[in-house]
Amino acid sequence: MASYTANQLSGEGTPCETLNGGTKYTFTLSNPLSGSAYFTFETKRDVNGFYSGSATTANGVVNNLSNVSTLVSSPYVFSVVVNPNGGSFDFTPNTTMAASGSFLRTTGGTTLQIS
Repeated sequence: MASYTANQLSGEGTPCETLNGGTKYTFTLSNPLSGSAYFTFETKRDVNGFYSGSATTANGVVNNLSNVSTLVSSPYVFSVVVNPNGGSFDFTPNTTMAASGSFLRTTGGTTLQIS
């Protein structure tokens, strides 16, 4: 699977690779800060900045949180707090999502590996 650098994930973030529905993916996040960082998985918005008509790519099961907390989720977006030294969680999407259908975003120099 893919690895994403802190530069790719900062600001507006970067498009996500294809994730197959019903397949469990492990998201492993680094956190070089002594405080918390944040990770967000978000459905691509339309040209007006809305989700209307967009696929619900964040719709699925997020579990096995390890050193991440405060899961906030909707069918369009989910976010977690990444504690110092990084952490991981599993995400199993309900349906297959096309490449670039979602964006990945972090703060604090955090990197991501999806396996």
